[in-house]
Amino acid sequence: MSKISRLLASCCARALLVPGLVLAAILPAQAQQPAPPTSLPTAPPPDSAASAAPRSHRLPVLAGGLVVSYTGLLYLLDQGWYTGPRSSFHWFNDLPEWRQMDKAGHFWGAFHESRGAVDMLRWARVPDRTATWYGGFVGFLLQSPIEVLDGRDPAYGASATDLAANFLGSAALIGQQLAWNEVRIMPKYSFHTTSYARLRPNVLGKSLAEQHLKDYNGQTYWLCTDLAAWLRPESKWPKWLQPAVGYGAQEMVYNDPDANAALGLYPYRQYYLSLDVNLRRIPTRSKLLKRVFYVASIFHLPAPALEYNSRHGLVLHGLYF
Repeated sequence: MSKISRLLASCCARALLVPGLVLAAILPAQAQQPAPPTSLPTAPPPDSAASAAPRSHRLPVLAGGLVVSYTGLLYLLDQGWYTGPRSSFHWFNDLPEWRQMDKAGHFWGAFHESRGAVDMLRWARVPDRTATWYGGFVGFLLQSPIEVLDGRDPAYGASATDLAANFLGSAALIGQQLAWNEVRIMPKYSFHTTSYARLRPNVLGKSLAEQHLKDYNGQTYWLCTDLAAWLRPESKWPKWLQPAVGYGAQEMVYNDPDANAALGLYPYRQYYLSLDVNLRRIPTRSKLLKRVFYVASIFHLPAPALEYNSRHGLVLHGLYF
């Protein structure tokens, strides 16, 4: 399989992310909403009595749906994209590629797949800690089998750093749930179109939907901190407003520096400081809005941002996507 096909395949595990979060969003609101701001607990909260008795019909439905859908996805990958010659299993170091933007994507995807799984297990009345440990590793388990298929591709190979990013994404979710029983540092994603996609549309995407997944030049990954969770309840800080730090990169059309240089492109990293709207902190009685906010909380909303990069120094954006 070519590197182009491999890039497409690496997006497929994350294709379950939004549908999974939508499913989690339609569950009862108490399984999703963050706990009210309190002082930091000295230990993870005990399992609630309400969560100690799983509803017998819910857990098999969740488990069966996950197994069937993901098995089908892997089968389609194996029979569809991975159709070329196979080799013995081997590794490939892709860490230097794309200025590690793909690793940020793996981290973000695994985190939110795990987040959705934990909330779905809570909906099934699985005890909190059990839901955290079992659901918390779902992101890692969903994304990592693709590396086995990559490892048998003679043109590529399994990526240890992809596996590490998958693991760290799941571990970040588990750690926060164990420490605070809620998410206080949320990985988010934003995207804007770039002029680079048209230079190599077969790799960076032809349509807007493809570019969202494949054009790393237009992607920014964020860590947004729920500051209100650490402040006293009487604080004047708006509970819905949170600081955010972001990471991106530009001028990446090829992985080969010489090929980029032939186009006059020299890839560089970008670092951002911005604000973000914490949709989970916006009070509403509407169940529909709560569900929309739950899914939309994976995205960083447009906001003013201060960028630093080695090419241009400090750059102020009035509204950054």
